[in-house]
Amino acid sequence: MPGSGGATGDSAGAGGKVGLQSLDVVLAFQQATPASLFPPAVSDYYQLDDLLTDEEKALRKKVRGIMEKEIASIMTEYWEKAEFPFHAIPKLASLGLAAGTTKGYGCPGLSLTASAIATAEVARVDASCSTFILVHASLVMPTIALCGSESQKQQYLQSLAQFKTLGCWAMTEPDYGSDASSLRTSASKVPGGWHLNGQKRWIGNSTFADMLIILARNEDTNQLNGFIVKKGASGLKATKIENKIGLRMVQNGDIVLNNVFVPDEDRIPGISSFKDINEVFAMSRVMVAWQPIGISMGVFDMCHRYLKERKQFGAPLAAFQLNQEKLVRMLGNVQAMLLVGRRLCKMYESGKLTPGHSSLGKAWSSRKAREVVSLGRELLGGNGILADFLVAKAFCDLEPIFSYEGTYDINSLVTGREITGIASFKSAVIAKSRL
Repeated sequence: MPGSGGATGDSAGAGGKVGLQSLDVVLAFQQATPASLFPPAVSDYYQLDDLLTDEEKALRKKVRGIMEKEIASIMTEYWEKAEFPFHAIPKLASLGLAAGTTKGYGCPGLSLTASAIATAEVARVDASCSTFILVHASLVMPTIALCGSESQKQQYLQSLAQFKTLGCWAMTEPDYGSDASSLRTSASKVPGGWHLNGQKRWIGNSTFADMLIILARNEDTNQLNGFIVKKGASGLKATKIENKIGLRMVQNGDIVLNNVFVPDEDRIPGISSFKDINEVFAMSRVMVAWQPIGISMGVFDMCHRYLKERKQFGAPLAAFQLNQEKLVRMLGNVQAMLLVGRRLCKMYESGKLTPGHSSLGKAWSSRKAREVVSLGRELLGGNGILADFLVAKAFCDLEPIFSYEGTYDINSLVTGREITGIASFKSAVIAKSRL
């Protein structure tokens, strides 16, 4: 029947695809190069590389080379399938970023500046890979390094630093995201250990992690405690969250804990209250602020090459005034974001960083990056909705980053509290009662 699509190509039976297999994008659209062959880095307009040490430059060059050569060619395929490329873990391990700033116990101990610059280079090519690394390096590693027992440090740090052991960090719950201090997952003392009960949600890497750091409320003290739960523990269930539009390679999970027994030696002794993880948060929030920076760098680089390759009316798109204005606006955002990101790192390293500083950095950089990816999507026209040309993927990947590690609004209120001395966090119930 005309229009049925069944006369040629694959059968539609049992959910099969209808019609012929699509052309490879390189053949289908020959005017521009897809992101599988990543564009040159051209976003350092203010020559901020001059501010880096030789060691930082060498690390950036190494990370950029591996990401462009090993990850760029596979990222679209795995992002589209919403699968993690486990075969690429050795390549990601070779970046030398798994340990983050942790030093000793076989860990190199990068400066926060070096780790942040490298994170941006990973995110420039693929945001999912940067999230995979950050969960591990900026949450799991420092929690063990800062709060763990000597035995736990000896047992886990070196293996984690080499990605031989994979970790995840579970705090967020179905009912409590930004309001993390109200967590309900409970820890009750039993002979020889603890029983954990509750649920966690949006936990990156949780479906395959070898060890899960679980934050739970001590039923006796009502304070936050930390626990190491091993993969396969009885009563532990971690299932993948499906149908995401962003960071699709990241395996976010729902975790259910049903009387999960944790022996005493697997309680993290340095976490006795919420404030004990503030230093972990301070570091991780700075690092997350560098993800939008890296994403914006990649989008600018892609658009810069695309506009010079793609022709219309006999001239490259880069010759049109409106396109140049958008490209320059994107470039200005990238320069400002880089400067703010560098300052956050230096303030942390000098001991001057406050929660308000890091919250403003994360909130502002993710908002400016939203403008960059939106302009990039406009510049690429129809190809702006194809993951093959990076921008559509980056556009979607930025959305979860805009929300995690504190939403834009919550981070703004953290900074607002710091600069005014007035906390404006109010629950809906309290707000309604005052009307």
